[in-house]
Amino acid sequence: MTPAHTHPALAEASPGTAQLLAAAGAVLAVALYLTAAARLRRRGDAWPLRRDASFAAGGIALAAAATATPPGGAFTAHMAQHLVAAMAAPLLLVLARPLTLVLRTLPPGPARRGLLATAHSRPAAWLAFPPSAALLDVGGLWILYRTPLFAAVHDRPLLRAAVHLHVLAAGLLFTFAVCRLDPLRRRWSLPWRGAALLAAGAAHAVLAKTLYVTPPPGTAFTGADLRTGAQLMYYGGDLAEAALGAALATQWYAATGRARAARDRRRRGPAAAPARRSPRTRTRTRSEADAGTRPSSPRGAAPVPAQLHRGDDAREGGRPGD
Repeated sequence: MTPAHTHPALAEASPGTAQLLAAAGAVLAVALYLTAAARLRRRGDAWPLRRDASFAAGGIALAAAATATPPGGAFTAHMAQHLVAAMAAPLLLVLARPLTLVLRTLPPGPARRGLLATAHSRPAAWLAFPPSAALLDVGGLWILYRTPLFAAVHDRPLLRAAVHLHVLAAGLLFTFAVCRLDPLRRRWSLPWRGAALLAAGAAHAVLAKTLYVTPPPGTAFTGADLRTGAQLMYYGGDLAEAALGAALATQWYAATGRARAARDRRRRGPAAAPARRSPRTRTRTRSEADAGTRPSSPRGAAPVPAQLHRGDDAREGGRPGD
């Protein structure tokens, strides 16, 4: 009979090579993000500081989850790391709109066109389809905890690293699909995203309740440790899903306000529309409005395209100053 054992990653007194590499990768991602955001601001473009703070917090949380051992039993500590890596950190990272930042900082060329084409491709649209993203996220957790996979990662560093990578990637994909902040080929409607969030939350809660009673197959945790970890998964998951729901509600409120303003403009009719200006007047007015936000071209040189300095939030999935 195969002996039962606890999760090996939590039995180590110090982080291994894989954990240190994961932490270094998270810190490097934060450094690259902050550098790109600073470059954007030096160019005269607007990029809210709250996005910098959100991405930095998410990266630091990932680094801490990879290297620190939370207090409590082995299963409780593992579940704390799971909540950070699969739910809290992905939300913080996605709210920072990293893909939009990359598209705005990349110069026009093959790299930018290729990235935008990938984001607008049909496979990317279906991969970010909220129900399929929820199935990959929560379905992977059911396979991890309700099959012998959780015990099988013992003495298998590559398998353990692959499992952790899947948990993080699935959490990022699901959060990305529900928030829908960065550019995609197809923007799934609010009912699709809300239903996927509710279904994923229910499946996550049911999984936590099963773990409260029965440990993952092939493991031996104390009863108190198992119950505490399951409760942490249940209530911590509720908090993370409530935060994701709040982000979804904020988008709905903003979209409703824009739709109401558009209806009011249509109701007022042409009489309320601003007087048309000549092309020369419009050019001069736009130049004055852009003063201080777009660098001037040298005398005699061709004008610098606006998207190189300000970005096109409308095309890239965001709104100016949002």
